[in-house]
Amino acid sequence: MLIEFSVTNYRSFRDRVTLSMEAADIASQPPSLDEQNAFTTHRGLRLLTSAVVYGANASGKSNLVAAINVMRKLVLNSSRDRWASRLIDVEPFRLSTTTETTPSMFEIVFLVDGTQYRYGFAIDRQIIVSEWLYRLGKAREATLFVRDRQAIKINSRTFREGRDLEVRTRPDALFLSVVAQFNGAIARRLTEWFAALDVNTGVTDWGDMAFALANFDTSPYRQTIEAFMQRLDTGIERLEPERLPLAEDELDNMLGFSVHIRPAFLDERFPYGATVERIRVHTYHQRFDAEGRPVDRVAFDLERHESAGTQRLFALVPPIIHALKEGGVLVIDEFDARLHPNLAMELIRLFNNPTTNPHHAQLIATTHNTNLLSAKLFRRDQVWFVEKSRQGASDLYSLVEYRLDGKIVRNDASFEKDYILGRYGAIPFIGDLRELLGVSHGEARRED
Repeated sequence: MLIEFSVTNYRSFRDRVTLSMEAADIASQPPSLDEQNAFTTHRGLRLLTSAVVYGANASGKSNLVAAINVMRKLVLNSSRDRWASRLIDVEPFRLSTTTETTPSMFEIVFLVDGTQYRYGFAIDRQIIVSEWLYRLGKAREATLFVRDRQAIKINSRTFREGRDLEVRTRPDALFLSVVAQFNGAIARRLTEWFAALDVNTGVTDWGDMAFALANFDTSPYRQTIEAFMQRLDTGIERLEPERLPLAEDELDNMLGFSVHIRPAFLDERFPYGATVERIRVHTYHQRFDAEGRPVDRVAFDLERHESAGTQRLFALVPPIIHALKEGGVLVIDEFDARLHPNLAMELIRLFNNPTTNPHHAQLIATTHNTNLLSAKLFRRDQVWFVEKSRQGASDLYSLVEYRLDGKIVRNDASFEKDYILGRYGAIPFIGDLRELLGVSHGEARRED
């Protein structure tokens, strides 16, 4: 379970920003949202089941998802991937002379097997500058290890598995990843959590579709996926997979890291030298005669013949079902892309309902869909905004901490209307585009 994620000096985020999934001490309207959209851990911590992030185009929403994803990839890759021949895949904030040469920082607070951990690192394009791991005890945090460049201090009582591995840790490798590579119990479990963290990078990454296709045939939730695709008004009556050889680079894109530098615990699932296949999925539609009577079914190729919206659904449904069934954390960029507003709303309601989400899965989604921006669907602490300053730096803030004329936003406020009117910020300021086409102010007024 995710408690919070912070990032500093990465892409458009110059200063530290934090996305928190901890429920604020507020009362919702209707009150049922307090029980549906939040849950209590065994330690009494109240967490949220979902969060949506709004903002103008180029405000930094996708950069927030990218920051989560790059942290995940670095944890999974760095112990095996040698960066000597290239730079580490981090991008500092480039619009300030003070940040170009300073490290990027990523930190996450999360629950694993009921225990709360805080892990993070600062990294530049060449080395790990610092790294830390803490575990929350009954009253306070206990240090497991702290790193300052190559000086790694281990708590021999709380993190014995890390002893003698300091010398095996390269300057460009995360110590947590190295310890996991040598089967340290805590490090391995935390690394498994990162591997299970599902980041869907939206319409720009074909790997999400490739992963959905490749796993459809063997998924334990295949029947549920097929039932979802039938129920979501796509016209599909049946899905049938066909096995084809899978290129190695396709597998790399599906996993989010190279098969040759993967953590050791994935060997059982994808053993070296094993033949891996991709799946082509055929969709079957009803065909009718001249009188409108059903005759037979016609097979379509999902990737060639189905609409972009149907393909988007096929890529989204498996991770949504998996998260709900397993209690996972799912991050989706451009959640509303190619989806009807009513459909997007129903998918979110699956997370905001203890009946369909008994394992407390969490969804974090960026969106432009203002139809979702309703006090009947979200608590104020579930609604987040990203806005860029004049210096090009992105800021992240939630509706629960926003103030209008010095007052908190009321639970019965019209979130959607107020957002469109610019009362919460995080909207584009465009001006009059007609002037760019040579239309005079007088002509523009007459058209209005």
